[in-house]
Amino acid sequence: MVTIQHVGVIDIGKTNVKVAVVDLEKRAEIGVLTRPNNVLPGPPYPHYDIDGHWHFICDALKKLNLAHGIDALSVTAHGASAVLLDKEGRLASPVIDYEFTGPDDLETEYDEIRPAFSETGSPRLSMGLNVGAQIHWQLSNDPTLHDRIATVLTYPQYWTYRLTGKLANEVTSLGCHTDLWCPQQASYSSLIDKLDLGARMAPVKKAADLMGPLLPDVAQEIGIPADLKVTCGIHDSNASLYPYLQERRPPFSVVSTGTWVITLAIGGVDVTLDPSRDTLMNVNAHGDPVPSARFMGGREFDLVMSGHEASCTARDVEHVLTEPILLFPAVDPRSGPFQGKTHSWNTDETNLSDGERYAAVSFYLALMTAECLKITGALGPSLVEGPFARNSLYLDMLAAATERSVETSSGSSTGTSIGAALLLDKKVTAQAFGSDFTDKAETFDGRLTGYASEWKSAVQSQLNRSIPQR
Repeated sequence: MVTIQHVGVIDIGKTNVKVAVVDLEKRAEIGVLTRPNNVLPGPPYPHYDIDGHWHFICDALKKLNLAHGIDALSVTAHGASAVLLDKEGRLASPVIDYEFTGPDDLETEYDEIRPAFSETGSPRLSMGLNVGAQIHWQLSNDPTLHDRIATVLTYPQYWTYRLTGKLANEVTSLGCHTDLWCPQQASYSSLIDKLDLGARMAPVKKAADLMGPLLPDVAQEIGIPADLKVTCGIHDSNASLYPYLQERRPPFSVVSTGTWVITLAIGGVDVTLDPSRDTLMNVNAHGDPVPSARFMGGREFDLVMSGHEASCTARDVEHVLTEPILLFPAVDPRSGPFQGKTHSWNTDETNLSDGERYAAVSFYLALMTAECLKITGALGPSLVEGPFARNSLYLDMLAAATERSVETSSGSSTGTSIGAALLLDKKVTAQAFGSDFTDKAETFDGRLTGYASEWKSAVQSQLNRSIPQR
């Protein structure tokens, strides 16, 4: 039996496309190549550069295999995307960018057919963030498309299909606010029949199911054996969650940070999710429902810090805390627990130094994350991974705002690529994984808790003022 040590991972993020080699024993990326995930403007609408991605993926796998040797392949990708294939297995229509606002033009028509939140655990979202809304818009704007569609694939599984020629859908991507899946029943939703796609949905597999061998021409181009194991693939936030499911005892929460900040509560308080606050019922790699919430934290950070230096001094932090300088939601009002609200400062923004701006937005992002954890019933430690795990201001404020410990990885053994690679690891142990994490905060700075309380009180007052009085 061949021992798998180095896993090549295709990691399609909303901002960047990455191909990495993960050493399973070290749980570390030992080789990484990336390209921007630039959106093509059209026609017929803004869409992903699928051909460009594929050429990059093949070239990157070839280079990384020569440098490190690849023993198996896995795929992870962002949610809110599906691929429509024709009977020849080619794209029946370009893969729509989920930030395209076209589906909003048919909001009324789509709302008449979409299932209730109680059925899908999927909130009604703007743009193309509901895959059902994307497909409905595409079908409505191209009368010939329906007859051209032979297969509907979730996004990670499309890339697995390009590698292996095998067709599959998978529950973590189906359960990512698509409107297409019923988490409690583990079945397709009623929307599938309303869109007349029942016969076109690929069979549902598990993320860790093996889909190989590689197509001969792909294996030859990359320069690796065709019989390499290839996983079905997994939604990126669930890739981040996967190791913890295998190795942690509930309750705990995972905070996956990047363009999106997504909180996933495992074993928390039983709460009624509010779809108006961008909560949703995610589905983990085992097919189980997971209360979740999210906001575009990475995007918000970039918007606030555009043109400003992302660093600060202790004096900057002190001034932000004692003044205090507060940023209120929502910087990106299209999603999150305060969607539809317009962001504001309690001070003249133009007078802020770069350091004060950085400290204030770091605190804001932590407080937004704490709100997401609260409304999903989170308990136990918050396990933070991704770019925000390197922001000590964010971590300290998150601990103070939740009054629970925050843990971050002391190494590189977390993240979407690591989680996707671990789908191939059959020797997962709690000791091996848990030892790489450190507790960020066991006691809470009174200045931070006071700042958090003032922010929460001010936000609640703003919400109360916005609610019409009867």
